[in-house]
Amino acid sequence: MSKNELHYLTATEITTLYTQKKLSPVEVTEAYLNRIEAMNDDLGAYITVDYAGAREAAKLAEDAYVLDRVHSPLTGVPIGLKDIIHIKDMRTTSGSRVTADYVADEDSTIVERLRAAGAVILGKLNLSEFAIGGTIDHPFGTPRNPWNTRHATGGSSSGSAVAVAAGLCAVALGSDTGGSIRGPASFCGIAGIRP
Repeated sequence: MSKNELHYLTATEITTLYTQKKLSPVEVTEAYLNRIEAMNDDLGAYITVDYAGAREAAKLAEDAYVLDRVHSPLTGVPIGLKDIIHIKDMRTTSGSRVTADYVADEDSTIVERLRAAGAVILGKLNLSEFAIGGTIDHPFGTPRNPWNTRHATGGSSSGSAVAVAAGLCAVALGSDTGGSIRGPASFCGIAGIRP
């Protein structure tokens, strides 16, 4: 498989190939970062990309595989997070100009758990303002449906659905009170789970 096709793999396929030493987390993370760089301006999935943090996490995950110290199926899996989830020292915009400069002083519980599991957090994903849904003009660029950029993505976890459908991350986290994961997932042709 060429580096240009890595984004087609599922998270399970990625970790299987890591275990078989046929792929490395550093290689996969770079492929995703390159794809984000090439496509995000047109698709508007990410508000913030954490290049340095993702590369550091990928190196730690790669070391875990080399040393046979993998303890989680998420180790080395590239993940995007909806931009209402706090990551220490990274801004959390909540998709609004009102909170555009807010920087979290600690990781949220889900980020702590993802880091402990060895996941590679690529960055923060676009959303409807304050995750309410219905935003027409997104302050950080309107997410575009990767199958047809003139079509809607749904909301509020629009960036999460776009990122997965376009291969800009293997897995994305969103939030869903009234269809905010399920709607964008269906609009973008992927599966969305609301536990």
